[in-house]
Order: sequence, then C-alpha cells, then structure tokens
Amino acid sequence: MTTSHMTLSYTPQVLEHAQNPRNVGEVPDADGVGQSGDPRCGDFAVMTIRVRDGRIVQCKFLVQGCGAAIATCSVTTELATDKTIAEAQQITDAQVAEALGGLPPHKMHCSNLAASALQAAIADLIKRQKVDLRDWRSLYSRR
Repeated sequence: MTTSHMTLSYTPQVLEHAQNPRNVGEVPDADGVGQSGDPRCGDFAVMTIRVRDGRIVQCKFLVQGCGAAIATCSVTTELATDKTIAEAQQITDAQVAEALGGLPPHKMHCSNLAASALQAAIADLIKRQKVDLRDWRSLYSRR
C-alpha cells in the first residue's frame, strides 16, 4: 500500500490529532497509570491521570505506534479530561473512533489501545484509593 492510499483513508480529525497530538507526556505524580499493548511487538500506550474532586483534571499519554494510535490516544485524553470517573469509565473504543470521524477497519484496534490504557489508569486509581498508603498507620490500628 502506498502512503497516499493510507492518507486518503484517514479523516481530517485523525490527521489533525496524528500530526498535532494533544496532551503528550506524563502527568507528574499521577493518581492513576495505565498501559495497553505490548512494547515488544507493536503498538503500546501509557495513560496517566490526575483526579481532583472526582474529576479527571489532567490526562496525558505516551504511545509507540502508527499515526492512528497517536490520534486515538490524543483524542482519548480530550474525551476524558473534565469527566467524572464514572463518566470516563464509559468511554469506549467506538466513542474514540467516532470522535475521530471514524477509522479504517484495519486500524480499529488503535481505538482499543487508547480506551484500554485509559480504563487501566482508572482501575489503578481505584486500587490506590482502596488503600491510602499515605495513612499507613491506619492499616495497623485496631478498630
């Protein structure tokens, strides 16, 4: 397949996010960190989130992959930012693809990569909230 053929199959939204990705990097001291994919064999994404008052106030990503993987991660950070945890948990592969005006069928797995990394970051946040290690003494107190 030629590059021009591949370019024509992407929507303007995909091209815009691939060429000018938003929220690239890592949230320092993130409240949740999630990853998806396998860095040894292909596409791989890491999402980091900061949560305040039950809302995602910052969401960043790092990705190894094609333009579609970059675009889906970029738009996922935009979809998640300012959402409550419950709302962000509802973000699906289909919503990610829809926000980009669609993806070619052979690139739909990229939306799964981004949404899965976000969901893993939320799961990490929830796990951390169950045991607050900043209050480690409470683990040893008798009730």
